[in-house]
Amino acid sequence: VQLQASGGGLVQTGGSLRLSCAASGSPSSISVMGWYRQVPGKQRELVATIASTGSTTYTGPVKGRFTISRDNAKNTVYLQMNSLKPEDTAVYYCNSWPSRDSYWGQGTQVTVSS
Repeated sequence: VQLQASGGGLVQTGGSLRLSCAASGSPSSISVMGWYRQVPGKQRELVATIASTGSTTYTGPVKGRFTISRDNAKNTVYLQMNSLKPEDTAVYYCNSWPSRDSYWGQGTQVTVSS
């Protein structure tokens, strides 16, 4: 499975971005997909997950602001990020949950200016 995250960029506080994660290979083997983020010098953290059933989970700081969704026909998972804050600045990655080392891609940089 190959996962490619895209859609990052520079946005002002309060702005929005939508990230996409395109899956190729055998993505149907992944039951739960997740978005993760990492700030330099810190551990990568889980942001949100979505199961094949559509059930979702979110980490506390993003609840009510981020929405994860998936389009199974397109093998794509999205992360709609609204009301962005400077503390959301990070490289965002998609992976299965639990994550697999071989699925990590390059990620996409999100920078929120104050």
